[in-house]
Amino acid sequence: MSAPPVRPEPTPPVRPEPVEGPSFLSEQEKDRASTGSARTGVGESIGTDEGAQSQTEGGGGVSSTFVNIGERTNVTGSAKFKKLIMADDYTAAVEVARSQVENGAQIIDVNMDEGLLDAEAAMVTFLKLIAAEPDIARVPIMIDSSKWSVIEAGLKCVSGKPIVNSISMKEGEAEFLAHARLVRDYGAAVVVMAFDETGQADTRERKVEICARAYELLVAEGFPPEDIIFDPNIFAIATGIDEHRRYALDFIEACREIKRSCPHVHISGGLSNLSFSFRGNEPVRRAMHSVFLYHAIPAGLDMAIVNAGQLDVYDTIDAELREACEDVILDRAPKAGGDATERLVTLAEKYLGSDPVREKAEAEWRGWSVQKRLEHALVKGIDAFVVADTEEARLVTARPIEVIEGPLMDGMNVVGDLFGSGKMFLPQVVKSARVMKKAVAHLIPYIEAEKEKSGVSTAKGRIVMATVKGDVHDIGKNIVGVVLQCNGYEVIDLGVMVPWADILKAANENDADMIGLSGLITPSLDEMVTVATEMQRGAFTLPLLIGGATTSKVHTALRIDPAYEGPVIHVVDASRAVGVASSLVSDTQCAPLIEKTRADYHDIRETRAGRGHSALATLAEARANCFAFDPAGKAPPPRRPGVHGFNDWPLRELRDGIDWTPFFRAWELAGTYPAILTDPVVGESASSLFADAQGMLDKMVAEHWLTLRGTVGLWRCRREEDDLFVLAGNDETRLPMLRQQVKKREGRANMCLADFIDPEGEDWIGGFAVAVHGIEPHLARFKADNDDYSDILLKALADRLAEAFAERLHGHVRESVWGYAGVEHLTNAELIRESYAGIRPAPGYPACPDHSLKPALFKMLGGAPAGVTLTESFAMLPASAVSGFYFGHRDSQYFGVARIGRDQLEDYAARREVPIEEAERWLRPNLD
Repeated sequence: MSAPPVRPEPTPPVRPEPVEGPSFLSEQEKDRASTGSARTGVGESIGTDEGAQSQTEGGGGVSSTFVNIGERTNVTGSAKFKKLIMADDYTAAVEVARSQVENGAQIIDVNMDEGLLDAEAAMVTFLKLIAAEPDIARVPIMIDSSKWSVIEAGLKCVSGKPIVNSISMKEGEAEFLAHARLVRDYGAAVVVMAFDETGQADTRERKVEICARAYELLVAEGFPPEDIIFDPNIFAIATGIDEHRRYALDFIEACREIKRSCPHVHISGGLSNLSFSFRGNEPVRRAMHSVFLYHAIPAGLDMAIVNAGQLDVYDTIDAELREACEDVILDRAPKAGGDATERLVTLAEKYLGSDPVREKAEAEWRGWSVQKRLEHALVKGIDAFVVADTEEARLVTARPIEVIEGPLMDGMNVVGDLFGSGKMFLPQVVKSARVMKKAVAHLIPYIEAEKEKSGVSTAKGRIVMATVKGDVHDIGKNIVGVVLQCNGYEVIDLGVMVPWADILKAANENDADMIGLSGLITPSLDEMVTVATEMQRGAFTLPLLIGGATTSKVHTALRIDPAYEGPVIHVVDASRAVGVASSLVSDTQCAPLIEKTRADYHDIRETRAGRGHSALATLAEARANCFAFDPAGKAPPPRRPGVHGFNDWPLRELRDGIDWTPFFRAWELAGTYPAILTDPVVGESASSLFADAQGMLDKMVAEHWLTLRGTVGLWRCRREEDDLFVLAGNDETRLPMLRQQVKKREGRANMCLADFIDPEGEDWIGGFAVAVHGIEPHLARFKADNDDYSDILLKALADRLAEAFAERLHGHVRESVWGYAGVEHLTNAELIRESYAGIRPAPGYPACPDHSLKPALFKMLGGAPAGVTLTESFAMLPASAVSGFYFGHRDSQYFGVARIGRDQLEDYAARREVPIEEAERWLRPNLD
């Protein structure tokens, strides 16, 4: 089939008579579902005879034809299948599908959404191959993708009556109905996600409301009700988060109401999501799935995506485990009292599966002396036994502090030596710190009972660390703090947005040996100068360490060091921090380090003073050499001008769009993804970190940890020289832009962002902000558990998700909201390379270096777009946020403004209507 058939005119909605089961099942499959096969019939595999009878009678007249949807032919749900597809081993991949059918799957869910795959080609290839296998082709195919182009490619080559998974109203009713019409034209059934413009349905009321609205729209459009499959979202339960308690019960109750109010529809769900809290504990997961189905099927659940070969018979589940699962699923208090989640978590321990290889290795090192066990746990980052081992060590020492001074510090010294010699890498060190903190946390009550301070007597030095006022970023600071703690230093971490007065007060009160400052945004550089100046006024003499992405040795030498007579040292990254700190607390190495650093800074200042800069053009000359605007490349007016909100973008759609290379860089692992995973030096550490990141992403998606919000604005715009005048609402906002002034060779323009807007007539410009919300309770949980590793991992992933969201939203704007690009077919690698028309430069970055433009952008976007606010230094809260402008011209490109002259500074200050001193403060990195 190369194109859909001509669609007939819509007819008034007709409520058809009930059917004998889903219309997309063959007669053979309907019979199989009704009677139950030896492999997976409802009555035999899930419930007792009584349960099967209740399923027949329950659910408002729904028949008992429960359908198992095989989940293993999905690259996002099966690591084995993904590996086969990535390796082009389609022969083995077909066997996965065959195994699913043999194990009782009555529908095969096929998903190829992987960033490194050509998803359309993979979908078509696989569907054509399984179509040639009679024992697979007899079951319907569910074409599963978050990309409509992949779904349509599948629809064009599949035989029989397929199922589309999925469409929703998240982009509004118009796009929802447009996709529904195409699904109908292809003769397919459709899964409709309980998702609308506001976000994903989590409560019973929202599930029912969204499904009822979608039903009315589809039936009015002539869509057969029996071909509608609602997925009201199965979320993870037993997470320990109170808001998640009713997720399973809300789903079950919503099924009843949806079946009552939406005649003849079917209901489906992704069953594996339910038990994500117990990943790795298959007995408990199987029990939860079976118990859930036992209660959900009578309520109206017709089908579920599940590994059909891994469902237990309800009556054969251990009675204690079955009751604990039901308490959690039905949100009821246990008969024995207490909390249902806590009871199941405790009970789950006895069902953990065995692993002979792991048990053998574990038995070997578990037989060592307690001192060697603690060292091994610290080096390997294993925290499973550390509390028990620490207690054992405490019982054989005279004082609990000796456990810290002895085996724990011995182990951390090994970690420090391995890290310093390049044999251990940052993610491993942070895991070691987690082990150390849990051990110390166990000892603290005993130490306090002796009125001793934990570890102070043995600390090599005490360091006060802070992210400076106005700045909210702390991943780098936290990593440095962990590495220093691993090497025996006491770190007093003051957090983010810390005023200079609080930093100096903490240094005095804690008798600090040094102060460490961190910052990411350029205004932080001025704040660091302020701290140095105040340290000089306060007659401090202790060393001041400078670090963070926006800092540099040159800026430290030119701006910060002259403000303070004490030692000022720029620290490049965490791997250098230990060496610097060790030298500063050493009687023999301190003076030489300070002397050498001062000499280096003096040389930098002398060199800068005597070195001629690249010649600058005058502002007039630079403007005369502007980038020539080509009217043919101008983007058309947007399809949907104005401001648009996206309140809960699905996380699962973004994980394949993550640019992993910066993620590894944040952990100071050098290399490019995916090659870094097999790098001979860092590959093992990178692979372990990547696996942990994927595991955390799984939990984020299943348990709905985070909410991603975005705001987009598209407005009329005109240009006057280097100024843009944007008509947002009833107000016209002036956006002065900066121009390159370094003289260029012939044929190279002095670029300015204003060059991409039509100088002769009306044009359009966009703006956006995206943010990741909801991270705080999880960080608090990690902090309470002394888990720095998970804390840093979550922050790093949130940053990557914010960037992936910004990229995904830009694509949606290009394709749909502005619509100048049409439908794009870009791989994730092409998106990372920005192989598309248009740019999204952000205030504070090279093409638009002035952070102070953010308030104007935010005002045009409605004040606090995507729930983002600004600090006094224009940092965004929450920290995992991205904002910027959209330029749609075909020739728009990124560049760096670099150094500008005094004439442009004065001109810019006048255009911004601010004192020149203020403009100078904003643009200091771009000035001589």
